[in-house]
Amino acid sequence: MASVTLLIVFPFLMAYAAARDLLTMTIPNVVSLLLLLGFATFAAATGMWGWELLSHLGAGAATLVVTFGLFALGKIGGGDAKLAAATAVWIGFDQLAQYLVVASLAGGALTLAILVARAHPLPSLLGRLPFAIHLHDAKTSVPYGIALSLGALIVIPETMTWARMMAS
Repeated sequence: MASVTLLIVFPFLMAYAAARDLLTMTIPNVVSLLLLLGFATFAAATGMWGWELLSHLGAGAATLVVTFGLFALGKIGGGDAKLAAATAVWIGFDQLAQYLVVASLAGGALTLAILVARAHPLPSLLGRLPFAIHLHDAKTSVPYGIALSLGALIVIPETMTWARMMAS
């Protein structure tokens, strides 16, 4: 059960969050809630209790405080803040810094790619796609859920969560 949660549910939700953010510029609250529910299932299935569980919850809480501050300043979207916090619960403190660095680098590359694309006319084939038109608009923000999801998928195999799954 634990491997199903980590190997199927977690990557599916990350991919869904990225795709949804790209197509609609929103990440539904249910994605973050399902990530938290999935983690609770994983923790119960692997016997994660006590300080280890509190540490994972603390990583999520710390991330939520920081990302909510960034949201309040208008630097990131609310869905991004919630997704980062729910993902941090899975990542834990052991690889949280690595996750944030990888997601930031991916976000920087994504932002540069979008800025370069916006400097050129939108190809006519893409001009028929509402999400492409919206994303090409300079007033539109960057769908940072893509970077957060990519960072999570890159870092999760390096975490204690992954090691726990492999041991169970």
